[in-house]
Amino acid sequence: MLWGPSEILLGKRGAPCLIGVMQRRLRDQRLPGIPLGMSSAATFDGAPPEVADVVVIGGGVIGVSTAIFLARAGQRVVLLEKGRIAGEQSGRNWGWIRQQGRDPAELPIMMEANTHWQAFARETNVDFGLHQHGVTYLAEREDQLAGYERWLASVAGSGVDSRLLSAAEVDELIPGMSRRYLGGIHTPSDLRAEPWLAVPALAGIAARDGVTVVENCAVRRLDLAAGRIAGVVTEAGRIATQSVVLAGGAWSSLFLQAHGVHIPQLSVRATVAATEALPARYQGGAADSRIAFRHRADGGYSLAAGGFHELFVGPDAFRAFSKFWTQLKADPFGTRLLPIAPKGYPDGWGTARRWAADEVSPFEKMRVLNPAPNAAKLKTLTRDFAALFPELGRVRLKNAWAGLIDTMPDIVPIVDHVPQLPGLVLGTGMSGHGFGIGPGMGRVLCDLVLGRPVGHDLGRFRMDRFVDGTKMELGPSI
Repeated sequence: MLWGPSEILLGKRGAPCLIGVMQRRLRDQRLPGIPLGMSSAATFDGAPPEVADVVVIGGGVIGVSTAIFLARAGQRVVLLEKGRIAGEQSGRNWGWIRQQGRDPAELPIMMEANTHWQAFARETNVDFGLHQHGVTYLAEREDQLAGYERWLASVAGSGVDSRLLSAAEVDELIPGMSRRYLGGIHTPSDLRAEPWLAVPALAGIAARDGVTVVENCAVRRLDLAAGRIAGVVTEAGRIATQSVVLAGGAWSSLFLQAHGVHIPQLSVRATVAATEALPARYQGGAADSRIAFRHRADGGYSLAAGGFHELFVGPDAFRAFSKFWTQLKADPFGTRLLPIAPKGYPDGWGTARRWAADEVSPFEKMRVLNPAPNAAKLKTLTRDFAALFPELGRVRLKNAWAGLIDTMPDIVPIVDHVPQLPGLVLGTGMSGHGFGIGPGMGRVLCDLVLGRPVGHDLGRFRMDRFVDGTKMELGPSI
């Protein structure tokens, strides 16, 4: 535990300053601000083999899920993670496994993912907190309710069990709220889980299925022969392979740039907090325009600012600005711009864009991307939550962290072959949707690698949509 249970009290005059507490702990003990329960030690620390059928780069939920399905298809799979399994955004997200509000092209894959999550929970003895308690979006304005109705119309016939709620139904579903909402939208079949437990549990399943999982082992470059992939060069040596899956999250764009391939991917910081145990007013996840909250397996709540992110501006942000203009114009206040990307970040001003296979790569210089949480936002979140549920009394935080979410201009991912690098399949830019959809995307990526029918229309996720004149259509922002 990084923060003692009575160490931080917000929303009360005279309470200690959260940022001061964090800075002192980080300075004095060098402890990272990571979710409670997330391991800082390597679990999979063996040596990689010299040959593989498929190499998967990235130990987040997308990479781990892909590796499982490839192994079950009879492939010799090596999963390489530069730092720790789920050490970055896959272990730092809200823990929502939601169908609600998905882009219509994502929804069938997400519905498939729900079934995989439930199957995986039965295949491990790790209780990673998987429960079906639903997700609810709360409407404070008529235009929000209208947006919910439009989304429902866009996914009609899909079979998803989402439905609109009246004001009275909202009050009945989530009792004790001080704010009166006009209504909402609710999806009873949506799930929740503890991500820092769930993804390592999936890695354990992968290892049991025969995947060679190696942490603390960065892939420096692809090894190309006759214009296509012949292997990967890691810090521990070369692995011969003709098939690679890149699921590097916030690092994917940087890895591709080193090979002359550019995608308009940026990463935004999102701050999350965990409260001490509190009475459960609602077991699922809910959000309004100010705050998102989810009940946790430890009895507390995870809190976040719904629709608020921060972008550290670096060279890639300048290059991709025109692609993101549609998104920024649609939601000008949803993203706060911060002037300088920190040293070592994927879009840092001093981060190398090119390096040789025998040089130390940026991936080794920053094993785990661990941004500091926004302390001012933590105070606001805690006060808003306490005000929303006054009967809960004082709301104390026992932990807070942040992660970098990889996002695309249209808020949907790239899931495609990389034509410039034959043998490479890309799954990135999940835009904050990756944890829930991970197992479904893993199955899709597996079949892309093997040349099998994927069972879903992936046209929305084409890599070339940003350069072939395709009209920019934003994913749902409900």
